Amino acid sequence: MAIAKAERLMNLALCLLGTRRPLSKRELRDSIEAYVETFRAGAGGTGSDDSFNRMFERDKDDLRELGLVIETVESLDGEIGYLARRDSNRLPPITLDAEEAAALGLAAKVWQQARLAGAASGALQKLRAAGLPEDVDPYEAHGALEPRIPVHEAAFEPLMLACRDRRPVVFDYRKATAARPEPRHVEPWALECWRGHWYLAGFDRDRGAERVFRLSRITGRVRSRGAAFTVPVPDVVTVRETVASWAGETADRSALIRLRTGSGYPLRAKATAVRELGDGWDELEIPYGHGLDAWLVEFGPDVVVLEPAELRADVVDRLRAVAKG
Repeated sequence: MAIAKAERLMNLALCLLGTRRPLSKRELRDSIEAYVETFRAGAGGTGSDDSFNRMFERDKDDLRELGLVIETVESLDGEIGYLARRDSNRLPPITLDAEEAAALGLAAKVWQQARLAGAASGALQKLRAAGLPEDVDPYEAHGALEPRIPVHEAAFEPLMLACRDRRPVVFDYRKATAARPEPRHVEPWALECWRGHWYLAGFDRDRGAERVFRLSRITGRVRSRGAAFTVPVPDVVTVRETVASWAGETADRSALIRLRTGSGYPLRAKATAVRELGDGWDELEIPYGHGLDAWLVEFGPDVVVLEPAELRADVVDRLRAVAKG
């Protein structure tokens, strides 16, 4: 529905910008396909006219909020018409340096994997027409290594649209320590990618607090809700900082664990010391911060916590909760 409305607003804006004379509501209704399909002749009589008038006024107000200057002109016979003069709505030339163009190119590659390839390609073409330098290729990698941000989760696109439109959502979410998913009612704020995984930050209505959700743990379909947000969206949403703290990135202590040989490579990458124990086990010293217990549980029987005692107890409690289902 959000995409359909955006397309309708775009068509209305193009009509108002492309006309040399004011267009009446009747002419706009007969010219824009979305209006024709919704309010086709014989579908509703006067009630249909009232519905169209309400939709048109909302669309006109939305375009004005987006910055389009729409003039209302009354003809000699008293008929009201509308147009958007190009000289009143002309933007200054767009200039992007190489770094800004590279950032747009990387974003476009994300959209390509999220079923938005057409919109991304069209947006870059419009930027080039508006002044993007010809010698700058947004799709070109600027450096020896090309960053890649994969988007494989089905929840990405509906959550991205919900963040943009400020619409609450409902989805089933399986925590790392839970055997079954649980429904979550969330007011989505922002999406961010951290170390190859996408995360959603938002307000969890059931828990009455800010939460961060990993998209790969969302099961089933993301459903939108029509109600408005109940809490204000923060100016700064620290998704990466929150996830990093869960993963022990802000650790100020150390933990000693036993890890099965040939497993747990993410843990080995973080280890500050590794010692072979024999019999298929290694001993690792790793940074210990908030959320390390939840991360260790994901490695199941391949990890045994030796110390500190409180971390070992937390991991055991989480494993018992999973076993009970």
